[in-house]
Amino acid sequence: MRKSLVFCVLFLGIYSHGYKSIAGEKEVDKIWIHPLCNTLPSDKVGPFVRLEDGGILTVDGKNALVSHDGGKTWTSTPLFTGLKEYKANKECALLRTQVGVIILAFYNLNEMLWTWDKRLNELGPGARLPTCVIRSLDEGKTWQDLQMLHEEWTGDIRDMIETSDGRVIFTSQKALMNPTRNVTITYSSDDQGETWVPGNLIDLGGKGDHAGAYEATIEELNDGRIWMLIRTNLDRFWEAFSDDGGKYWRVIRPSNIKASSAPGMLKRLSSGRLVLVWNRLYPEGKDSYKRKGGDGITSEVAASWHREELSIAFSKDEGKTWSKPVVIAKKPEAWLSYPYIFEYQPGELWITTTQADVRIKLSEEKFVEL
Repeated sequence: MRKSLVFCVLFLGIYSHGYKSIAGEKEVDKIWIHPLCNTLPSDKVGPFVRLEDGGILTVDGKNALVSHDGGKTWTSTPLFTGLKEYKANKECALLRTQVGVIILAFYNLNEMLWTWDKRLNELGPGARLPTCVIRSLDEGKTWQDLQMLHEEWTGDIRDMIETSDGRVIFTSQKALMNPTRNVTITYSSDDQGETWVPGNLIDLGGKGDHAGAYEATIEELNDGRIWMLIRTNLDRFWEAFSDDGGKYWRVIRPSNIKASSAPGMLKRLSSGRLVLVWNRLYPEGKDSYKRKGGDGITSEVAASWHREELSIAFSKDEGKTWSKPVVIAKKPEAWLSYPYIFEYQPGELWITTTQADVRIKLSEEKFVEL
């Protein structure tokens, strides 16, 4: 979860092997990407969905954007016609259902109010960043049924899925007080996003504006359970399982996936594999990294915020085991984080990030073989 949209980055060195430019960057700002990756033709971050006519759709603050040439050019239509008080954030969730309804979940930037009490090091009364949803019934041309699902301060909304039986679920969170911490919540719909039901809160405790459980990603497993991976400050993702389509999360525990304090993205691919893109606990080949927090302001425990490398791994056994993680992008002192995954066509993955603007594509099969 981020309060600031501005990050100062100092470039401290240049990688020579496999060095490629991300479109639009100056030479000193280039990001190293794996030699098996290529840059995307677009600077759009996503998330993306495929339309019935083959085009792709994403959103950008106040507009829906559609491309029919692989992201080279885009046309724009408004998301919030007549509703000037609404603006969606970059870290949102987007889905096109099996019957063609497009659903966007976001927090409303135009209602952001951060009330931090510096004397108590606690969130003050009135903090507000509402979780909202809106949907389109005509492939993104017009949007309707805008709803606010909660008013409390929301961290970044990361993921939305449709289950095999047509249930839509997305992840969000709330900031609670006394002590200040983040808790994860999901919302689910059985009527294509017309109405929503909240799940139970996932509360791991903690103290600080970045403490607790937040910015989760979800996917449906072959046995029908929903699997959630949750960002924490505890050196790994925590995981939660729901066996009733996200209504309740009753199994909540540490996962076996080590991770820094940053969100990952989990997706089911057309091959049947699961893919995970995330920031590992430490840089590749290292067993330590500078820590942040431990003061009860950011978090009650000091955590690795390693984001200089973005890694990918695949699982063919429903997340029980994973292929060896491969670094696909890196840059010293940068935050290559908050990833999206879009399977543009079977086996071709688009990987983008809202921090540091990674824009790459890769072949699933080439990386599975590494």
